Amino acid sequence: MPTARRIDVLLLTAALLTPASAVQAADLEAEPIRYSKAPAGNVISRLQERIAAGQVTLTRNETFGYLPALLRELNVPQSSQVLVFSKTSFQRHKIGPKTPRALYFNDSVYVGFCQRGDVLEITAMDPALGAVFYSLDQRPPEQTDPSDGPRLTKPTFRRHDDACLICHGSSQTQGFPGNVIRSVLVDRQGLPILSAGSKRIDQTNPLADRWGGWYVTGTSGTQLHLGNLIRRDERPCEAKDNAANCNLTDLSARINTSAYLTPHSDIVALMVLEHQAEMHNRITRANLQTRLALYEEENLNKALGEPPGHHWDSTKLRIKSAGDAVLKYMLFCGEALLTERVQGTSQFAEEFAKQGPRDKQGRSLRDFDLERRLFRYPCSYLIYSEQFLKLPGPVKEYVLRRLYDVLKGKDDGADFAHLSEDGRQAILEILRETVAGLPDYWRR
Repeated sequence: MPTARRIDVLLLTAALLTPASAVQAADLEAEPIRYSKAPAGNVISRLQERIAAGQVTLTRNETFGYLPALLRELNVPQSSQVLVFSKTSFQRHKIGPKTPRALYFNDSVYVGFCQRGDVLEITAMDPALGAVFYSLDQRPPEQTDPSDGPRLTKPTFRRHDDACLICHGSSQTQGFPGNVIRSVLVDRQGLPILSAGSKRIDQTNPLADRWGGWYVTGTSGTQLHLGNLIRRDERPCEAKDNAANCNLTDLSARINTSAYLTPHSDIVALMVLEHQAEMHNRITRANLQTRLALYEEENLNKALGEPPGHHWDSTKLRIKSAGDAVLKYMLFCGEALLTERVQGTSQFAEEFAKQGPRDKQGRSLRDFDLERRLFRYPCSYLIYSEQFLKLPGPVKEYVLRRLYDVLKGKDDGADFAHLSEDGRQAILEILRETVAGLPDYWRR
């Protein structure tokens, strides 16, 4: 009969040698991740430290609570506002077609606001942990419920784990903490009509599949979508049946727009949100999968008497799988192309593009196209994000090497056929001038 130690070694070996595509959801609470116990290091945890030290004061607004002050401190533009009226949040009792939930975002954080909501809902993208979920009580500290703990004297962000991971760490995000953007038909109360189907949405979905349960302001020509649609029965509905609700530029006949910071749910902001949410998810998976692979490899080396730093082919395959997923999405492989110009109703596109950075020719990864595709230069601006820049060395090096090879034309596989020679050269030049710390071979 095998010894307990031998069984452990066999199990560890089996886990390490399992193909990356077959790996089951990781135990996020085990080493090396320790999701709920590991200290966070993101924009919210750092803001909380500044509040506690008296360096920042969040001023409460009678109508919107802490929302305007929080967006200002996090540098989240109000123009990023998008409105979702499906009851798909834990404050679902506050949400409906007349009272949609507002979402605001920048490159590192998402903020959710409900009319007369109990809390602000916040997701911060953490370089070590991926999506970390917080709430901020909308009441003044002196009015908070003593049963929740000691009476607070300053606004305090409460971190959540298990409850949020039921949806945000499920099969919808491959078991890792992440974002979920859904398109689902809803009834007059905002309840999802699940019998009509539900889709997770990212940049690869055609517009015809998008925005069920969302308000959409802006024009898309004959490109129809499922936005602004409220069903009166449970029959399926397709975008071709929703022409009357498309190309809507004013929501004042549907909701009280004065109850929100802006009257918009901008179509361009929605498209950027969909790109960004899944890009964050893939970076998170690459981070955690790589850390898990290296941790298990280290334990296996110890168990089998291999020298430290001995690398198994299976570890390399797991890192390659994670890195390829990042690279392909970063370069907009499989992006659903546009057939007509898309135009928003707010200042989001202008404000987003101004953030840069830009190369000497004035080009930026934030420049929009909006006629054939989302961005003029199809390479994700999240390559500048703290989350990407702090990826574990092996997977970051893999992505950068493959990215360089693609842009230099050394990898011209079918996945990258959408990138023209001029487009590859432009992206290469932009990255060389705007991304710090690139490997030396990028400079040759």
